Amino acid sequence: MTGFVFSEKPIRIERGEGAYVYDDGGNEFLDMGASYACVPLGHGHPAVDEAVTEQFETLTYVQASYPNSARTALYERLAGTAPGPVGKAWLCNSGTEANEAALKFARSATGNSKIVATMQGFHGRTMGSLATTWKNKYKEPYEPLIDGVEFVPYDDAEALSEAVDEDTAGVIVEPVQGEGGINPASAGYLRTAREVTEAAGAALIFDEVQTGLGRTGTLWNCEQAGVVPDILTSAKGLANGLPMGATLCRDWIAEDYGSHASTFSGGPVVSAAAEATVSTVVEDDLPAHAAAMGDYLRTELEASLGDEVREVRGEGLMVGVEVGRGANRALKELALNHGVLALPAGRTVVRLLPPLTVEEEHVDRVVEALEDVVG
Repeated sequence: MTGFVFSEKPIRIERGEGAYVYDDGGNEFLDMGASYACVPLGHGHPAVDEAVTEQFETLTYVQASYPNSARTALYERLAGTAPGPVGKAWLCNSGTEANEAALKFARSATGNSKIVATMQGFHGRTMGSLATTWKNKYKEPYEPLIDGVEFVPYDDAEALSEAVDEDTAGVIVEPVQGEGGINPASAGYLRTAREVTEAAGAALIFDEVQTGLGRTGTLWNCEQAGVVPDILTSAKGLANGLPMGATLCRDWIAEDYGSHASTFSGGPVVSAAAEATVSTVVEDDLPAHAAAMGDYLRTELEASLGDEVREVRGEGLMVGVEVGRGANRALKELALNHGVLALPAGRTVVRLLPPLTVEEEHVDRVVEALEDVVG
């Protein structure tokens, strides 16, 4: 009997190269989900592989209280690429941990406890971040969760303004909802979030775990609206497949973050991988490539699928195809009949989060496959 606590798919992946993965029978699959956006450079990128191998040969692990060159290089790289003054970093192992830290930092720095979150939002599965996640199916088995969380409709500036008050510690929002169905927020909504949190002395938290690192056409999605948060969280593709998360914050948050730590915060190997990943994203101008390929992908999908789907939406290479309640069926057919791996976003949306390195030939293949599946 196999020992695991997880649902498994019927494809055993054994190898990856670029935009492709291969199962134990040697069958090729185009990875249009990038394993939930965790490999933005594609599988087996030489810059990351070289950085990890070199670091393994010198030092595998040292706790974060000891300075280390790999970790320091990552701190400097993150500070140099952060939007505006959000330059202080706390490192962890996942997106939910990054958001957990963000919520704690907001409460500690403001002295308040109320958190405002959005309907359909998803921020993770640990007890704090789970409390700010919308869907009950994720929460009910673990209740009671932390209290003091108020939900408001997404992209509703008036509702958000009414919810934020003098008791608010922070507002947490995804600039583009991922799990909620690939829903982009308007620039005006994000600007309102900035205005009302500043007026209340609350922290504005942007969850860029999925939208960051160039996926939506700029290094950080918030740059498109010209809005700088107090705290920004990142993870998923930060170390191109190795477990890494980061909570970036302004000085006023970092100066009063409380007492928070993690044993594996910024281990040398994952720090080396993350620094190589971020450097490659920046130096190869992958945000611009993602913008161009995203435009091509959405244009081709709209032209090919037309009235067969409800909507094609997204930004950059974060694209949702709303197919109705047949999303899981479509995903199964894509994988088994066309060798294309994609992701769900609820029961109605096929989510495409390919490596940022995809080219038109990859886009053409997934468009042709989707045309066959939903046409």
